[in-house]
Amino acid sequence: MTSSTDYSDTVTQLRDTVGRVCKDFPGEYWRAKDRERCYPTEFVQALTDLGLLAALIPEEFGGSGLPLSVGAEILKAIHEFGGNAGACHAQMYTMGTVLRHGSQAQKEQYLPQIASGELRLQAFGVTEPGAGTDTTSITTMAVREGERYIVNGQKVWTSRAEQSDLMVLLARTTPKDQVKKRTEGLSVFLVDMREAKKNGMTIKPIRTMINHSTNEVFFDNMPVPVANLIGEEGQGLRYILSGMNAERILIAAECIGDARWFIKKARDYACERKVFGRAIGQNQGIQFPIARAFAEMLSSNLLVDHAAARYEQGKPCGTEANLAKMMASEASWHAADMCVQTFGGFGVAEEYDVERKFREARLYQIAPISTNLILSFVAEHELGLPRSY
Repeated sequence: MTSSTDYSDTVTQLRDTVGRVCKDFPGEYWRAKDRERCYPTEFVQALTDLGLLAALIPEEFGGSGLPLSVGAEILKAIHEFGGNAGACHAQMYTMGTVLRHGSQAQKEQYLPQIASGELRLQAFGVTEPGAGTDTTSITTMAVREGERYIVNGQKVWTSRAEQSDLMVLLARTTPKDQVKKRTEGLSVFLVDMREAKKNGMTIKPIRTMINHSTNEVFFDNMPVPVANLIGEEGQGLRYILSGMNAERILIAAECIGDARWFIKKARDYACERKVFGRAIGQNQGIQFPIARAFAEMLSSNLLVDHAAARYEQGKPCGTEANLAKMMASEASWHAADMCVQTFGGFGVAEEYDVERKFREARLYQIAPISTNLILSFVAEHELGLPRSY
């Protein structure tokens, strides 16, 4: 599906729907979840019931069959209206791995249940403590024994593992020292976590400065049926990379939504707050940072739209997806800092939600990929500079 189709009416309807959902889950709801470090189950269920999380699943499997750009608008709206899609956004991009590279049997078995909400595909097991963003250096091994693989190893920063039924897992099926290219020998599996938790999978939550439900996951002789191998053995990195471009674009859209939230929050407060007998928004020292945040948000949004269009057209979009994520995350972070400055002391008071969103916005400078690695990618692949890693 290409971006030539006009989805403007659909986007308007979806934004209205998301807006209504978010009204049912105001700041008090998110503050309580943040304070208690609880997963927003009710919010995710509401999105699921309305089919919003199945937007990108083809109609034949029970979804809406919409393109990535529309999925991006859904996530953008969630953040713009005060919510946080971090609890469920992975379903959109991990589902693509099954859709693009899974067998027909896998699609028929899992996609309808994911679309209906019967199954949650939220966990993405790629990063490891010793490898970080050097994915080719992961050491989790999956060794074939008859009609199953036996998995041993560890993942880190695997968010939503405790709330997910399925995990897309990247593991080595050939040791790194036995492959011709470092990108070979990696395979992707669809793990049924309901069974895995009884047979070798251990989940250990990591407490962080934001409520992101992230974890370490350990595999101790965990069996995975051969039927759960996605695509060809040894070609898994290629499958994961295509999904990562979608991930970058979708998270960039969330950052745009956050930036819009901060800008509106700051604008409204600047108009209402009076000091020395006048609204603080009359002061250029308040006006200019808000206007600059708006300019950064608007220009970054154009890059997000451009990256999504290239993705939908099947064109190479690694640079565009990465830059969209980098620029949008910087726009949201600058808007967050501006908003705190506009509110002054009230910006760090829990009741205004600014400090919570401030902490949440900071995450995307380092996740799902750090800004420095994006710059290294651009330097090498677009500018022809020597590889730095």
